[in-house]
Amino acid sequence: MKKLKKFSYLILILLAVTACNDDVKDEAINKNMAKVKAPPVVKEYGFVLNDFEVVVDTIARGDFFGSILDKQGVSPGKVHEISEKVKDTFNPARIIAGKKYIILKDKDSAQTPKFFIYENDKINYTVVNLNEPAAYKAKRPVTIKKREISGVITSSLSEAMQNQGLSNLLVYELSNIYQWSIDFFKLQKGDQFKMVYEEKYIDDTIFAGIENVEAAVFKHSGRPFYAFNYETDSITGKANFYDEEAKALQSFFLKAPLNYSRISSRYTKRRFHPVQKRWKAHLGTDYAAATGTPIVSTADGTVIASSYTSGNGNYVKVRHNSKYTTQYLHMTKRNVRNGQRVKQGDIIGYVGSTGLATGPHVCYRFWVNGRQVDPYRQNLPTAKHIENEHKEAYFATIDELKQRLDSIPYQEI
Repeated sequence: MKKLKKFSYLILILLAVTACNDDVKDEAINKNMAKVKAPPVVKEYGFVLNDFEVVVDTIARGDFFGSILDKQGVSPGKVHEISEKVKDTFNPARIIAGKKYIILKDKDSAQTPKFFIYENDKINYTVVNLNEPAAYKAKRPVTIKKREISGVITSSLSEAMQNQGLSNLLVYELSNIYQWSIDFFKLQKGDQFKMVYEEKYIDDTIFAGIENVEAAVFKHSGRPFYAFNYETDSITGKANFYDEEAKALQSFFLKAPLNYSRISSRYTKRRFHPVQKRWKAHLGTDYAAATGTPIVSTADGTVIASSYTSGNGNYVKVRHNSKYTTQYLHMTKRNVRNGQRVKQGDIIGYVGSTGLATGPHVCYRFWVNGRQVDPYRQNLPTAKHIENEHKEAYFATIDELKQRLDSIPYQEI
């Protein structure tokens, strides 16, 4: 009997030790599981990407919507159904090589494609529901950040921006603002500029471009040129740049019809023609530039000629109003047709050497009241200045901006 009791005690002790060991093991397992963190939740394009198998790729040259989906097991019949139902929102025939796309698939063994996401640009994208065909457009979250910069010219505006690690988009912005008042091919070493502007960022980190330039000052040859972005039409939201005296920076005419490398021949009553080998009047201004350089209309107007002659080559003529007409010769290709309405800065053709030309350039001709003249000797009109009754509001608006600009120190060489 005593032996039986001792054996029972041993059994109980063994069970207690085993249970204790199991508790220790469970506790260790729980601790290890706690150490393994769940993957971070990734939210993008309005989806939790963790819920899908995600395919990310870029549209290659020769790809089309059907071939992309075919690789994912979507039948041609289904592709046709999707294309027909979404074409008003998303045209599958117009996908562009180089654009990013994402396909979200089920996580099960079949991995059925559920959504196709097409990035129109860095901000805008289109989502196509492949299961119940439908499409919608959306935007990635964008943050606007204010920036202030100051720079100095050592050789070019581009180099000045690059030296500070700034976007070349700012070169375009400054060139656009001052295209009527500063010749950017004649910048001088030591010219300085300052800007107050806004940048766009996706998810607070990815640069997505310039949102808006609020104000700038460009000191050229010692003279400061101020520019303030001001809305003059609250209905349309139209805004223009004006200086510190409420004068418009914009001119009725651009200084030149293109970004040129040099003026190869000016308006003159007597010039030795390089092709005809004789002295004759040259009633235009020749701007030398590389073949294919865009040529723009220097002012708003209507195309009254888009044609070809043996002398002019491919040419375009634009009537701006009853007083002013311009003409652009020797194009390699014309980009407008007769009767077409054009805005200042619209591309009307491309530099070439057609007709009587020895090299690529555009001959720019200018008429005032039907008479050809030298545009550089004309007192050309500017855009409309801010009217007297609105000046008080304008000055009140730009006062803080001007103080802010003036407080930014100029950079020195």
